[in-house]
Amino acid sequence: MRVLLIEDDQELAALIFEGLAKDGFEPELASNAKEGFALAGLGTYAALIVDVMLPEGQDAGFKVAGKLRQADVHTPILFLTARADMNSKLQGLEIGGDDYLPKPFDFRELRARLRSLVRRSSGHSSNRLNLPGGFEVQLESQQVFSGGKELHLTPREYALLEVFALNPGRIFTREDLIERIWSGDSSVTPKIVDVYISSLRRKLSETLLETVRGRGYRLVS
Repeated sequence: MRVLLIEDDQELAALIFEGLAKDGFEPELASNAKEGFALAGLGTYAALIVDVMLPEGQDAGFKVAGKLRQADVHTPILFLTARADMNSKLQGLEIGGDDYLPKPFDFRELRARLRSLVRRSSGHSSNRLNLPGGFEVQLESQQVFSGGKELHLTPREYALLEVFALNPGRIFTREDLIERIWSGDSSVTPKIVDVYISSLRRKLSETLLETVRGRGYRLVS
């Protein structure tokens, strides 16, 4: 899952970036409001983590969120800030934020809140997703089970399966999947996507991921 972090504190940004990458996210970083707004408006992200106080001002993060909502960008937003007073929380939520985490914080809480946001935005409230054929995806631990037995997927395979699991029935083109899983890496070709789809089919089921001719792939309903 691609996540955009808008944070000007280089040390904190590096810690969050490293933690997200280890947890299987595809993090990207913007160090100011202008850059963050541009990336958030153009990219396809599962969520945005936005520091309220940025170089452009004390409420710059709020302004980014407001402009994104006005531009009809509905990506979930988690605010980070040292301002823990109720008025600031209400301001952030009213302007279009989805959650609010005061600094300092435990990274485990950030991770849990982030995953919760992504689940809710996809219409899921549980950490576990049941797929056709008796497969179970556990979002928090990033594990996949069949009949109680864990199936061993590579990080890319899991990330690919999670995209389909969170969006059952939705058709994804190869370009969509490259954008989400490989962060739009221009060196990744559509054939690579086909290779990973084939690998998932071998490890899970030949019929779980359906080819929609001329359009892409989707999880069977």
